[in-house]
Amino acid sequence: MSTPYPTPDPTPETPTQFDGEPTYVTPADEPRTPAQDQEITAIEAASRDLEAVLHEVKRVVVGQDAMLERVLVALLAGGHVLLEGVPGLAKTLTVKTLSTVLGGEFRRVQFTPDLVPADLVGTRIWRPDTGTFEVQLGPVFGNLLLADEINRAPAKVQSALLEVMQERQVTLGGETFPMPSPFLVLATQNPIESEGTYPLPEAQVDRFLLKVVVDYPSLADEATVVQQAIGTPTDARQIITPDALLQHRETVRTTHADPQVVRFAVQLADATRHPERYGLGHLASSIDVGASPRGPIGLIQTAQALAVLRGRSYVTTRDVRALAMDVLRHRLVLSYEAHADGVTADDILREIIAAVDPAHEEPLADAQTAAGVA
Repeated sequence: MSTPYPTPDPTPETPTQFDGEPTYVTPADEPRTPAQDQEITAIEAASRDLEAVLHEVKRVVVGQDAMLERVLVALLAGGHVLLEGVPGLAKTLTVKTLSTVLGGEFRRVQFTPDLVPADLVGTRIWRPDTGTFEVQLGPVFGNLLLADEINRAPAKVQSALLEVMQERQVTLGGETFPMPSPFLVLATQNPIESEGTYPLPEAQVDRFLLKVVVDYPSLADEATVVQQAIGTPTDARQIITPDALLQHRETVRTTHADPQVVRFAVQLADATRHPERYGLGHLASSIDVGASPRGPIGLIQTAQALAVLRGRSYVTTRDVRALAMDVLRHRLVLSYEAHADGVTADDILREIIAAVDPAHEEPLADAQTAAGVA
């Protein structure tokens, strides 16, 4: 286990591409143990490999840097991603390119209202010549699964996908088949079309580590996309292997998260359930259900991955802030009043992130007192 790093005086670093905010670094003259040197070496190797992966993917996918980095964060943290955006924003291209760069298998399933669970996870086929059933595995068995327009499939299909996402396995005829590792579901949904769609169950939405809203590229990036489309196609190359990605995941898990950073993540989630504790009582009527405990867990796991991407062995509250919107926006259930007033989860989270102070401990103490905890 790594030794906690002392909190340094803030020293601005070059702003990152991830959130446009400066991060803070630890002074280099701190005495280190051999174990810490080995840990830093692993983090430097992971950061170098992942930067190479991002660079290679960006040769093919232009203008979606934030989406690319968040997908890579989810891969490192071992979670799934829900991508929301209109058609034509390179969501499918991103997943396919990533699978090539990582050397994994890419699978795509187009979700439709007539889809059945067997079309997704597989089924058992009767073989008259042998008098036995033979298992035929479905298209979910790959490293990167693109669930295109996931909200067009009925409840039975969503239920089958839930086991795949949470347990990373499929059960057919009483036999369990594990998913390959690494495994990541990237689901897409169109926010402008509701006809012929089914609302995703809250239990399933909560299983997504991140919900990323994909926006249009800038004018310069879109011009580059057009030039690429009319020119010679750019082919991506494999940079690392799935085994190397799994090793980097282990490095991410060793990244130090200070108790104050963990407290901050918990406070952000708690503020969605009890906004009045943080001076945000006016938000109470807009929120029916706040973030579940998976929210702060996801915040720390993704912040660890982001820290490694930035070449650090410790997590800061700035990492948590950078990812709070993507981790929490889909975990809020808004009231009818909020929908009527045009209030979105992002509007609420912006107020919460601005109001919650990571050094302020009273809200958690009040919550413990209310629960009867000494």
